[in-house]
Amino acid sequence: MLSKNQIKLITSLKQKKYRQQHELFVVEGKKTIHELLNSKFELEHLFTTTNDFKVLDALKTVIVASDLKKISFLKTPNTALALFKMPVQQPLNFEELVVALDDVRDPGNLGTIIRLCDWFGVKHLLCSKATVDCYNPKVIQATMGSITRVNIVYNSIENVLNTQNVPVFGAFMGGDNIYQNALPSKGVIVMGNEANGISDGVSQLVSQRIAIPRFGEVQETESLNVANATAIILSEFKRRQ
Repeated sequence: MLSKNQIKLITSLKQKKYRQQHELFVVEGKKTIHELLNSKFELEHLFTTTNDFKVLDALKTVIVASDLKKISFLKTPNTALALFKMPVQQPLNFEELVVALDDVRDPGNLGTIIRLCDWFGVKHLLCSKATVDCYNPKVIQATMGSITRVNIVYNSIENVLNTQNVPVFGAFMGGDNIYQNALPSKGVIVMGNEANGISDGVSQLVSQRIAIPRFGEVQETESLNVANATAIILSEFKRRQ
């Protein structure tokens, strides 16, 4: 059975300050939980209505007789919910392609970008301190387990770029056509905030501004969604390799 303290702890993890305080985050769904169990992430507790996790330590597993409505963050709860410990941040490797997110605020966008990094083999993601928390439950759901294969670091993008001697590409509406420029196998690709784009401080450190051209006859579309733009840009960088 779920205790009152367990319910209180789990529901509190919907908020970033409590996730950071306890260094724990919530994962829902058997598939995603299995992905994390087979990764570097360390399980704290598993709550499940099934016996699909027989190999786990019994002390960390709680079989819930009824459903998980009391602790689930979903409208329709899954059959399993787990608490995992936050890993220690690892150094970024600038000998490879790195994606940097400058204040991306939407959890769905961040989760999708993490999946895109995984898909295109980008192992390192730098997030500004104002970017949405990657352990937000909505982000975790959107990553579909890809968070286990991408090293995510939160830091000042300006401070980090000032210490590195690598090309920095920034996505701008008025940038150079990405299809007509040479693209290297290493460097930093900066994607900006959904409403305001790349901040002034970070834009000053961009060595090349790139853009995805519009091909429609009536070019009235204001911009692309940041996750969609990231997909196109990563595809073009990887295609050149």
